[in-house]
Amino acid sequence: MPDLFGDRRRRLLRHLLRNKAGASVDELAQALGVTRTAVRQHLAALTRDGLVAAGAERGTGGRPVRLHVLTEAGREVFPRRYSWFANLLVEAIAREHGASGLRTRLGRIAAAVVAQLPEPAGAGAGRRDKVEELSALMDQLGYDARRVRDVGGVPTIEADNCVFHALAMQNTAVCHFDLALMTSYTGRKVELHECMAKGGKVCRFRFLQSDA
Repeated sequence: MPDLFGDRRRRLLRHLLRNKAGASVDELAQALGVTRTAVRQHLAALTRDGLVAAGAERGTGGRPVRLHVLTEAGREVFPRRYSWFANLLVEAIAREHGASGLRTRLGRIAAAVVAQLPEPAGAGAGRRDKVEELSALMDQLGYDARRVRDVGGVPTIEADNCVFHALAMQNTAVCHFDLALMTSYTGRKVELHECMAKGGKVCRFRFLQSDA
């Protein structure tokens, strides 16, 4: 877990992670070795940050006790090695099928992603309209993308957040996924003119004038 919290709040979050149904103030106070007042203060801060939420009530034979649970954002505080696992898959595909086979499979994945996205502009729409739509979709996917002033009249998208950055740092062939996704969506060949995985400040994609 990133060192963003004090020790007690880290322990409180970990206790809730291990107790999926939730825990009461009394249970948390006992687990942390602090007062109920201190637990309430920690819960108030973590709830405000969206990491903890009020859960169900537990019957006790008397007055029901309110439980507190981790939110989805709270669970994401704990590290998950997605990029490590993804890198294992990429390396396995490359070893078995070679670099060209890896690109082919990344292209198929990109095409499958595009098939799940909203339909692009109709056949009569201009290239710039499709690029604008794609920029908005990539932004929704987490790329922090935008269409920028065209370079030499060529439509261009810049992205400040590569969603595969850790993976691309290990194997830049992963960047082919982005290119294949953009080509599949717009029907245009795309060139990567700047790449954060190769030391660039942004990922800059230029759409060629001619059809792919």
